[in-house]
Amino acid sequence: MNDRKEMSTESYEDALERLGELLSDKSDLGNVAVAKIKKLFCELEDHKSNKSSDAVQRIQSGFIHFKTRKYLKKPSLYNALAKSQSPKFLVFACSDSRVSPSHILNFQPGEAFEIRNIANMVPPFDKTQHSGTGAAMEYPIIKLNVENILVIGHSRCGGIEALMSIEDDAAPNKSIFIENWVKIGTAAKNKIKQEYGDLSFEEQCTHCEKEAVNVTLGNLLSYPFVRERVEKGKLALRGAHYDFVNGKFELWELDVKTTPAFAFS
Repeated sequence: MNDRKEMSTESYEDALERLGELLSDKSDLGNVAVAKIKKLFCELEDHKSNKSSDAVQRIQSGFIHFKTRKYLKKPSLYNALAKSQSPKFLVFACSDSRVSPSHILNFQPGEAFEIRNIANMVPPFDKTQHSGTGAAMEYPIIKLNVENILVIGHSRCGGIEALMSIEDDAAPNKSIFIENWVKIGTAAKNKIKQEYGDLSFEEQCTHCEKEAVNVTLGNLLSYPFVRERVEKGKLALRGAHYDFVNGKFELWELDVKTTPAFAFS
């Protein structure tokens, strides 16, 4: 029993060393060891193959479900979408796997142009920095003439937690990309730290999840093609917060700050 306990705590290298010692001391164990190693090798290969096939099978079954339950049942919709698209919404949402806008708000194909990134942020207008975000915005606004922009924050956002955990904006980055990106919301963090410094870290993060949305709404107005359409009444900006813990969705206009104009639960 003790020998088994000791073996369970051995490292991979230790186990190999012990195996080598056994084989060198008792040559008659060689054939048995080879057979067992071959069996282990086959088991590991099967495990690796099964994991890969599981992923492929999930992808295939997912597409089959979509094609049979949706694509083939709405031929007129998908035939029209094959020719063009005219979405009414441009949605900014977090890349978090729990907050898919189409799933939460039941957007149908062709209804919403979606941009997802860490913490659903939009940087201020800059022709050189974060140009990928600018390009993703420019197309649906200039070419597709979307009428609504919706920015959705969400509960337990890891990006916001990372932002709120940065003690000093001048401190060295602990990550390659994330800290530089979430610092787009520094103004939100500073406001929450100042106004809600007596609350727990978790409560501060919840407030920041909403305030960061407001920062993004403000940043959107720094883009000339956004501001022009907003001023002409051709484009509406709204913020939202999806609380997947309690099943709630808050929606507010640009000038309402963190007090929701409408609440759904």
